[in-house]
Amino acid sequence: MTDDPWLDGMAGALGRADTLEKGTYFEEFAEGETIEHAPGLRLTRDGNDLWTSGTLNHDPAYWRPDAAADRGFERPPIHPDYLLACTMGPSVEDLSEKGGYFLGRTGVRFHRDAVYPGTDLRVESTVLEKRPSSSRPAYGIVTWETTGFDAADGEPLCSYTRTNMVPRRKPVETDGGESSRGGEPRGEGSSRSEGSSRSDPGASADPDLPAELLSPEGPHFEDFRDALDRAEGRDAAVAYRHERGRTIDDFLTAVLPLRTLNTAKQHHNADAMADSPSGGIVAYGDVTRSVALGHARSDEATYREVGCDDERFHGFVTSGDTIYGFTRVRSADPIRNVEDGPAAALPAAVGDEVGRVTFEHYAINQRDEPVYSGTRTALVRRR
Repeated sequence: MTDDPWLDGMAGALGRADTLEKGTYFEEFAEGETIEHAPGLRLTRDGNDLWTSGTLNHDPAYWRPDAAADRGFERPPIHPDYLLACTMGPSVEDLSEKGGYFLGRTGVRFHRDAVYPGTDLRVESTVLEKRPSSSRPAYGIVTWETTGFDAADGEPLCSYTRTNMVPRRKPVETDGGESSRGGEPRGEGSSRSEGSSRSDPGASADPDLPAELLSPEGPHFEDFRDALDRAEGRDAAVAYRHERGRTIDDFLTAVLPLRTLNTAKQHHNADAMADSPSGGIVAYGDVTRSVALGHARSDEATYREVGCDDERFHGFVTSGDTIYGFTRVRSADPIRNVEDGPAAALPAAVGDEVGRVTFEHYAINQRDEPVYSGTRTALVRRR
């Protein structure tokens, strides 16, 4: 006993008090409404270096002035992965802090050739669509378009479309999921398959995959183009693994998302996640994605990022998991075909130095289970 009745009666007080809630329930979103996310943040060199070093994105153009100048930048700019995470982070409190699976994202675009440290970011989202979940009565599905703007001049810097499951205030009746079998995607925080083990290199190939998997002979545009030419007319594809791996630790699960104002409890509240399907904290999807892309970029002569589409998160990633990368090359075309994004604003002479390559990237855990997939387009240097 103490002389403070509140200390002595805390358990009873907690049970009687209202909780001031954070986040937004499914019913509270309205199609067409635009939400301006209050915090915003300043893009800093420190935050950029923290993100890129932790996710193994070590492109020297984002670290060293001489390499940046060689790439056509005034000075080392903000890395696109950090810009994307900083655009999404401030939106979490208003859109998805209530929880729910991150089902996917598409239309990731970077609207300025370079964004530099010291830029103040303002973020807003528009509700594009909301619909019931036919398999989970306690959730609905919401799609938003989110844009990060330069607060000084109002110009867009980064934008994308994201879809999440969002908890309902009151569950509804469903058909048990019959209408969505095979159609409603799993997402970040969905259940992973059980009993999977590391692949046997001597096992027979999946009959649905090409018989041959070819790798490029180098990191340049011509290497990807030549590999695609070798695969043409054969039962083959250009696809390869990346050697590096990165084990998920507390820095990746909590520090990086919190530095981008991502307040989702999935990444830092072990108490709240103890009874969740994952049994604990899970990694922020953009961290998993950035690690996999960092592995891939280390085997490319990347010049500029153009954008990403069809991003999906296929299972839990928790502390102790190791993320590897696997890439398939879909196309390699001359720069003259680029008509959108910052690549369109590059000097004409750059067209002789780079080509446009579209990749399909996968993040793979230590059990060879895919946990992320997405299509990425980048400008890659010629030899």
